[in-house]
Amino acid sequence: MSQRFAAVVATVALFLGVVVGGSLAWAQAPTLAEQLAAQYKLAKLGSDSSGYSITEEGTLLAVQKGGIIGVPYKNTLTRTATFQDGTVHASDVSNNSAAQKVGKLFCGLHKCPTTPDAANDERTTKLFKVGDKVYPTKIDVNLDKDQVVMAIVACDTCNKTDPPTYNKANVVFQFAKGTLAKTAAGPVEDTIGQLLTISEDTGQQDQSGQQQGQAQGQGQGQSQQQQGGEPQTIQMGMTMDQVQGALGQPQKIVNLGPKQIYVYKDLKVTFFGGKVVDVQ
Repeated sequence: MSQRFAAVVATVALFLGVVVGGSLAWAQAPTLAEQLAAQYKLAKLGSDSSGYSITEEGTLLAVQKGGIIGVPYKNTLTRTATFQDGTVHASDVSNNSAAQKVGKLFCGLHKCPTTPDAANDERTTKLFKVGDKVYPTKIDVNLDKDQVVMAIVACDTCNKTDPPTYNKANVVFQFAKGTLAKTAAGPVEDTIGQLLTISEDTGQQDQSGQQQGQAQGQGQGQSQQQQGGEPQTIQMGMTMDQVQGALGQPQKIVNLGPKQIYVYKDLKVTFFGGKVVDVQ
């Protein structure tokens, strides 16, 4: 009986070890939504009797293609454009529940447009031009529909819009059926960047530029040491120190909080939580 009991206990312990260990490994793997959240800081807006304003800046994005139509932020309806296969498709009118919640105070003091006609009114709609600056305010990942949906709002101070209206829009990044769940964050960000690229005016880029200058001064000797050596291997899960030990100091470091990107001459290594999650 004692041997049989010991065998049962050992089996249960092994099973729990596999389940718990697998669960912990899974929990440590960042989701696509988490990686996008690290890449794109969301802006926040507030309102008072004078109207809306940006209360917290996010990642500044520059529009790369025309076709996105926005409406004033006070409008409880918004326009949604679809970006697929490199093309911006026509915008549709849709409800924006987030704007409805944020706008309760403002709409109590001012008349807010709430009809589809208002969202289609050429006197209030705004066609974003190439080069216009916007902030992301919300990002949703829908794996079932193979979509990444980003809500954006205009940076009126950047675009020198006076009086400010903080035009908003939704952009659906549509991926091929059944592919988004298998796609790493890097290619998804590249797709987003075809339409909304991170602006070089951001403080994040300024910081990376300073780090780049330091890297160039420190990395020259390391790169010379690697010449003529055996090819180095970069694997998922490696730490930053391990990558630098294999490749030397990067030419550029993009610091996005929990997410960091090391840029080499012919390689881009993305870290999340200090470990490699993507290599391009």
